[in-house]
Amino acid sequence: MYPEERKPILEMILSGRMLVALMMGFACGLPLLLTISVLQAWMKEEGVDLAVIGMMALVGIPYTLKFLWAPIVDRFTLPFLGRRRGWLLIAQVALVFAISGLGFTDPANNPWMVAFAAFLVTFFSASQDIVVDAYRREDFPDEELGLASSLYINGYRVGMLLASGGGLIMADHMPFSFVYLIMAACMLPGLLTTLLAHEPKITHGTPKTMREAVVDPLVEYFSRQGALWILAFILFYKIGDTMASAMTTPFYLDIGFSKTEIGTVVKLFGFWATMAGALVGGVLMLRLGINRSLWIFGFLQAISTACFAILARIGYSVAVLSGVIAFENLSSGMGTAAYAAFMASITNRKFTATQYALLTSLMGIPRVLAAAPTGFFAKNLGWESFFIACTLMAIPGMLLLLKFAPWNSKPVAEKDGS
Repeated sequence: MYPEERKPILEMILSGRMLVALMMGFACGLPLLLTISVLQAWMKEEGVDLAVIGMMALVGIPYTLKFLWAPIVDRFTLPFLGRRRGWLLIAQVALVFAISGLGFTDPANNPWMVAFAAFLVTFFSASQDIVVDAYRREDFPDEELGLASSLYINGYRVGMLLASGGGLIMADHMPFSFVYLIMAACMLPGLLTTLLAHEPKITHGTPKTMREAVVDPLVEYFSRQGALWILAFILFYKIGDTMASAMTTPFYLDIGFSKTEIGTVVKLFGFWATMAGALVGGVLMLRLGINRSLWIFGFLQAISTACFAILARIGYSVAVLSGVIAFENLSSGMGTAAYAAFMASITNRKFTATQYALLTSLMGIPRVLAAAPTGFFAKNLGWESFFIACTLMAIPGMLLLLKFAPWNSKPVAEKDGS
């Protein structure tokens, strides 16, 4: 879209489609922690063995394997509401029943039934993620993907906050079974959004066979110039930020901050800083474009990680902690918005669900593998050197941008005609 064709920024921000992106983000974020922190608290309260509670993390496997059934969503169109909203309605209705069903289980006497119900929640939640990601890619032009992704991320975080913070607070005043029923009811705005939203137009055709839905997305992607470099970028762009974040809580405690100070400054204040960062990043991308945003926000992410080394040198200071958290969460929110918009922009609209599911599954690898050795590094390097090392880890991701997203280049999606 040429500059003279651009819509006014305020018109784009206040459009009904952006509200849909926000509400769909909320619906996707709500179920996530109902099978993690809230369920852990319930099982602990019921006296379930810690080993069993730890093993319950395995119910989250559908989030990392969702690309396996994403081709079904691309291949088949249900006879109601269209290609995307039909599947979305099915996933959301199933989620309401699965969350309600989880509330009727008995963690103390039947943990296997709890695990099964929680698995159903994660499966239908991951399925909802697949369809929402595809919907967002297909409904927004490339120049609006940044803002749409930022609003989706903010809605996602609000859903997580309601489920974890709100759920745990309510659990102090009512049984957990009631909490889960209330959370199931909180999915209803997402259902209403699905019913009222319009169906994205099919402009690039749809797969006609399962082979076309499973094999062709991979063939189409890897036939592109620089395909492997882009996968490497997805792995490395936020790796330094991810490694630093994995050890921040022990770091705060080690230099003398109380749990109350961490909860107030890092969690509550940090939450709003991240929300602001995602929104600011989305608005800036309307004018900067995705490629330039990846450069600027990636640089700010690296600098914010280096600020933890400064905090390690200074030591205990609530004022400095507040400044570091504000800058880090703002830049992280901006970087995440650009990262999500970039991944959406490089998917082919014919195979959106499958390609996006593959990319987001790949995105989750550093969160697990790169975070695993961070305790060893922090212990042997010391906090200051550890955070400097995390800052340097941002360099490979930034250098990879030279291969496929130079400062003055067109977006990758435009080049590939996707």
